Amino acid sequence: MYYYRYDNAEVSCCYKYLMFSYNIIFWLAGVAFIAVGFWAWSEKGVLLDLTQVTRLHGFDPVWLVLVVGGVTFILGFAGCVGALRENICLLKFFSGVIGFIFILELTVAVLAVVFQSQVREWINDFFLANVRGYRDDIDLQNLIDSLQRMNHCCGAQEPDDWDQNVYFSCNGTHRSREKCGVPFSCCITDPADIPGVVNTQCGYDVRNRPKREWPSHIFTKGCIAALEDWLPGNLYTVAIVFIVISLLQMVGIYLARTLISDIEKSKFPY
Repeated sequence: MYYYRYDNAEVSCCYKYLMFSYNIIFWLAGVAFIAVGFWAWSEKGVLLDLTQVTRLHGFDPVWLVLVVGGVTFILGFAGCVGALRENICLLKFFSGVIGFIFILELTVAVLAVVFQSQVREWINDFFLANVRGYRDDIDLQNLIDSLQRMNHCCGAQEPDDWDQNVYFSCNGTHRSREKCGVPFSCCITDPADIPGVVNTQCGYDVRNRPKREWPSHIFTKGCIAALEDWLPGNLYTVAIVFIVISLLQMVGIYLARTLISDIEKSKFPY
């Protein structure tokens, strides 16, 4: 019996299929995000009239879902095909983009710590811009309501921030029934309410009352202050999430670079 010895290095099947499995999850996640994004747009009728996208006065959460889905889909596709076809260009593209995202995350984290006051001001302006567009987009409305209910807050700095919205403003001559009110998500739950039934009118005319009565009916803390109070108590959770995401990115880069090295050795042994 004769045994043949190959001088050229071979590509590790283990790394190859680990890389493929790692990226198939990316690819499927990207498909899911994109599907959810287009479903949300179809529910709002945007797919029938694309000009609706330009009419928004606030941030449309669907854009974030579509961007994340698109980037994830492209990376997953590049990683899967690069691993199966042993394509160095696609693998380098994958590892380069993942590395860029990792560096970008670190940069944003450092800048957020160094320029805390500017970041706080930017978040405040961003929140107020979305308060103005609250009734323009159902997804934005649900996002703000969820944020206010979960954090027991109302407005960016205070409930009077809802004067920025044309429907809730106390100023002007508009005849909105919500004038001088706040969204229902600002309301403190009344024990007398039926469980599971949301009183969407609980915020009507609240800001017509004396301010000393507000704490009995609505949350008076702004969402910026609520976020600042939440972060110190959940710092370990945030750090663990960041570390896990970073480790997953580093694993992807390691697998891609190892596979690239094996492919180069097998194709260019000398």
